[in-house]
Amino acid sequence: MPLLRHASLTRFLIARVGSITAQQMLMLAISWHMYDLTSSAWYLGLVGLFQFIPGLATTLVAGHCADRMHRGQLVAICLAAQAAIGALLAVSSMTHAVTRDLLLGLSLVLGAIRPFQMSGQQALLPMLVAQSLLARSMAFSTVVQQVCVIAGPALGGLLFATGVNALYFTCAALFCMSAAMYALIRYDHVAPPREPVTAETVLAGLRFVWSHPLLLGGISLDLFGVLFGGATALLPVYAKEILHVGPQGLGLLRCAPAVGALCVGLMLSRRAIGSGVGRKLLIAVAVYGAAIAAFGLSRSFPVSLLLLAISGGADTISVVVRQTLIQLETPDRMRGRVAAVNTLFIGASNQLGEFESGLTARAFGAVGSVVLGGCATILVSAAWSQLFKPLATRETLH
Repeated sequence: MPLLRHASLTRFLIARVGSITAQQMLMLAISWHMYDLTSSAWYLGLVGLFQFIPGLATTLVAGHCADRMHRGQLVAICLAAQAAIGALLAVSSMTHAVTRDLLLGLSLVLGAIRPFQMSGQQALLPMLVAQSLLARSMAFSTVVQQVCVIAGPALGGLLFATGVNALYFTCAALFCMSAAMYALIRYDHVAPPREPVTAETVLAGLRFVWSHPLLLGGISLDLFGVLFGGATALLPVYAKEILHVGPQGLGLLRCAPAVGALCVGLMLSRRAIGSGVGRKLLIAVAVYGAAIAAFGLSRSFPVSLLLLAISGGADTISVVVRQTLIQLETPDRMRGRVAAVNTLFIGASNQLGEFESGLTARAFGAVGSVVLGGCATILVSAAWSQLFKPLATRETLH
C-alpha cells in the first residue's frame, strides 16, 4: 500500500504540473486574443462571466460524481476535453477563424468542465497521503501549483513570439499528458451503493457546509475576498496601456503572484502553521487586499511585480489554511460534494470577479476598479472576524 500511494502521488504531482501549466497558458492566450480582437476591458470581463455561468449548473452535480466515480478517471476525462479545446483553437488560429464569439463559446465549455476537474482533484489528495501529513502536503501541492503558474504565463509569453498556434498546440499536448497520468492513479476506491441522483444527494454538500460555520466562513471568505480583490482580468489593460510592457510583460505580471506564493508555500511545506490559524488567515486576506490596492496605483513595472508577489504570498496562506480545514473537517464520503461547494465559491470569486473587474473598470477605469476592489477586500476581512467567530478564533488546523 505505501508503494501504491507513492506511485500514485508521483503521478498526481506530474499531472498537476502539466495541467496547471496548460491552463495558465490557455487563459493567457484567450485573454490576450480577446483583448487584441476587441480592445475592450468589458469583453475581458465577459470571458470570466462566461466561465462562471455554466459552473452554476454543473458544480453540484460534479461533486456528486466525485463521490461516486473514481476521482482520477473523472479528472482525466476533463483534461482530455480541454486538450480538444486547445487543438480546436490552434486550428482556428491557423485558418484565421478565431472570433470574439468563438472565444466566448469555448469559455462556456471550459466553465462547464472545470467544476468536475476541481471537485475530483480536491477530493483526491487526501486519499494519497496520511492525514497527519495533509497540511504539509497541501502546502507542497500549492508550491507545485505556483511553480506552474510561474512557468505557464512565462512560457506562454515566449511562445507568443513564435505564434499563438504553437501556444495552443503546446496546451493540447500538456493536457493529453496530464490526462494519461490521472487515469493511472490508484487508491482504495470502494464504489458506494448505487442510489438515484436526487436533489437531496446533490445538495448534501451545501447543507453540510451551511451547518458548519467554520467551513462556511472559510469558503465565503475566499468568495468575497477574491471577488472584490481580483485584478487578473485587467492585467492585459495594465500591460498594454498603463505599464506599456506588451504580451511578454503580461506573462510576467500573470506569474508574479505565483513567485510570492511559491516562497510562502515552500515555508509552509516545511513547517505548517501551528497556532492562531484563524487570526493569521484573516490577516493574510487583509494583506492581500492592501497589496492589490497598491498595485492599482503603481506606475512602475518592478514595483507592480513586487506588489503582485506580496498578494500571491498572502493568498497562499489563506489557501493552505482554508483547504486543510475543509479536508480535515469533512468525512471522505462527503469530500467530493463539499469540494464542489468550494469549487462553486472559487469559481464565483475568480470568474465572477473578472466580470466585476470589467464592469467596474467600465464605470471607474481600470485603476479605480483595482483600488476599490483591494480596499473592499480589507473590509471583508474585518467583517468576517466578527461574523464567523469559530473561524476567527480557531487555534490549530487539527
